[in-house]
This record gives sequence, structure tokens and C-alpha cells, in this order.
Amino acid sequence: MKVKLLCRNPDEYIRETKKDIHKVPRNYDPALHPFEAAREYTKALNASKLDRVFAKPFLGSLNGHRDGIHCMSSHPSSLSTILSGACDGEIRQWDLAKRTCTRTINAHEGFVRGLTVTPSAESFYSCGDDKIIKQWRMTPENPSEKEEPTHTIIGKTIYEGISHHWRDNVFATCGQQVDIWNVDRAEPVRTFTWGVDSISHIKYNHIETHLLAATASDRSIMLYDMRGSNPLRKVILKLRSNAIAWNPMEAFIFTVANEDYNLYTFDMRNLKEPLNLHMDHVSAVLDVDYSPTGKEFVSGSYDKSIRIFPIEKGRSREVYHAKRMQRVSCVKWSRDNKYILSGSDETNIRIWKANASEKLGVLKPRERAAFNEVTKLKEKFVHHPKVRRIIKHRHVPGMIYSAKKEHAIIKESRKRKEHNRRVHSKPGAVPFVAEKKKHVVAELE
Repeated sequence: MKVKLLCRNPDEYIRETKKDIHKVPRNYDPALHPFEAAREYTKALNASKLDRVFAKPFLGSLNGHRDGIHCMSSHPSSLSTILSGACDGEIRQWDLAKRTCTRTINAHEGFVRGLTVTPSAESFYSCGDDKIIKQWRMTPENPSEKEEPTHTIIGKTIYEGISHHWRDNVFATCGQQVDIWNVDRAEPVRTFTWGVDSISHIKYNHIETHLLAATASDRSIMLYDMRGSNPLRKVILKLRSNAIAWNPMEAFIFTVANEDYNLYTFDMRNLKEPLNLHMDHVSAVLDVDYSPTGKEFVSGSYDKSIRIFPIEKGRSREVYHAKRMQRVSCVKWSRDNKYILSGSDETNIRIWKANASEKLGVLKPRERAAFNEVTKLKEKFVHHPKVRRIIKHRHVPGMIYSAKKEHAIIKESRKRKEHNRRVHSKPGAVPFVAEKKKHVVAELE
């Protein structure tokens, strides 16, 4: 008689210590797991609920300024260092880890319009309403003495913004015109003009570092190339843009914050229409900044809230607000992709988590594996009605809730009116215009 035996290696299922986990063999044949989809759906639904339970994005605030925060700049190599400029001309340097102010500078008379740090992180530049550009050491020589700038440039007009080159020792300012400066000279080495009264914001490209983008008071967005003598292109929108940000991972993509409550993502190779239109704010958008991954960006608005948008979607995935927070004038995404900073008119800088329900600190391997599993399950069932409702629902202030309902009624009324005109007109008399194309007035070269 033949007897068949099952042979198993004890090393595969016996624990070495009491803290080890039992290794249980599993057969992945779908026929043996008929309720697998139901269990996965339940797990995704519970994970979505727990995300909202543990969503506590606000971490703390940096107090000390005596006037509203107008601009911020991050350190290129230190995650815990940030600079902020206020409307009373004061600049403060902060230690985010300790949440304390390490330095205070009475830099300008009037608003501090712009701050930018050099790539070497040895110094930073500031400009203000007093028509002066000042260079400061990042680390003061004598902290006890009154600090003086290492270099001062007296200009002829008010400078609205400043941005430093990502590699070379040059920087750009904007006001009545765009000026390119070298540290060794007191006069701009190059000047760009295009018949504009005032240019409000300017930013260097992270990858194609010779490219500049600026927003102007005539509702235009202008592109410049430092290698040429003339501006490159201009696109005019229906309303004015307040700020601009380049995607740090895609050289040709940039996003602008507009007065019409929307944000527009453009590809500079085709400015006839935006790549995407981002809607959710109920008031003018004042600032925008990209995450280091280039997949998301954060915006601050006059409606006293900040929102996080995925670059490929038209609606925000998150909205942050606080009871005492006023209009948000500047936002900044930290270089480790974990935190968001917002500066507002009530003199506070607030620190938020980029992912509201994310656990701070080191994750154990089992925690990370469980987190990755439920993330995939939520992506799998994101279009199910119950999961989608839980993921998308957010509590917002009454002002935002009422304004959003009113804007929805206005938008629906316009759509209905346009549809009725198209139905009761000759074929082709009222052409259909995509939402993306409605907001671009003209493109100039």
C-alpha cells in the first residue's frame, strides 16, 4: 500500500520568537474567495470614514508680526527655515521645528513686496514700496547689533515682486518694467517692456532657468527669455492674474491665480487655451505654489481659505480654513512635501499638513503596508456613491457655502440662457464655446 505524505518545512510557519507573526499559507484562486469584492468595499468605506475622523490638518501658528503677511520665501536647503515679509516693512526669519522667530529686521518703509533667497543660501533679497532693493545675510555676523544690508540698490519706481535665478547670480524685479540685475552692478543689465502700466508678480522657471513669467495689470501673462532682447509671448485673460507658479517637474507648465475665482494651468507651447481650469474658490485667488512633486498645488484666496488642487483635476481635493483666519495673501508648500504654510491679514502664519489625516512621525512597516493597501482600495472604489460622498464632503464656513450655492445658480442660469439661444437660432448662429476657451481673450507674439 502506498501512502502519500504532505511535507512542510517548519521554518515557513513556526515563529522564531513570540513577537513574530504567524505565516499563514493562502490560496489566491478567485473561486475560493467569492466575497472578496464585498470585503474590499467594506474596508474602503471604513478607511474613508476614518480619514475624515482623523483629519486634523492644522498644526500651529507663528505669531509675532504686527501687520498682515504679504510675502514668504523658503530656504533652498533647510526645511525648518522660512522668511516672511509684512505690510509694515518688517522681515522675520522663523524656525519651523521650534515655531519661534529667530530674527527680526526692520527692512523697508511700507510694504515688503517680495522676498527671494539665493541658491547658495548665503543671502536673500527684499524689495518694497520705498523703491529700494536690499541684500541681507542669511546668518547675521553680530546678532546683538542693529542689522544693516550688505548691498542696497535704489531704484526709480516701486518694485512689486522679485525672483532669483535658480543657478546664476542674477535676479529679476518687476514694477513698471521687468529688470534683470547682477549683484555687482547698481543698474539693471537688461530691461524688458511691453506697454504695461504695472507688472505685479514674476517668477523664474525651475528647469529652463533662462525663462521668466510675469503677470500684469492689463490682465496679461507675459513670458520672457533672458537670452533674447524682446519678450516672447503674451496671453490676455478676461480678468487680472495675481500670481504665477511654474511646475518644478515639467518645464513648460505653469499655473496662474486669477481674479475671477479660478486658477488656470497653461502649457507655454500652446497658449490659445489652458490645459485645465480649476474652480472652487468663491473669491479672488491671491497666491499659488506647487508641491515639490509637481502633481499638486496650493492656492490662497480672498475668501479666507486655502485649497489643494491635483494638477489634472478641475476641483480641489481639500479645503483648509480657520475661525480667525482672514484673507490669505501668500501660501508656500514645504520642500519635503509634507506641510503647507499660509500667511494672512490677521498677522499669523499657519502651518498645515499637506494630507489632513496623515500620521506624523515614522511609520512602522506594518503601518505603511496597511496605509498603502487602503489607499489602493479607496482608489478602486472612489466612484461608488457612498465612498465618493464621504471623500468629497467638507465642512466650510457659511459665507463660502452660501456663495458657492449662489455661483452655481448663476452658472446654471447662463448655461440655460445660452442653450435657449442656440435652440431658437439658425444652425451655427450661436456656436458652442468650451469653458476653457471662454476666459482667454487674445494671444500676442
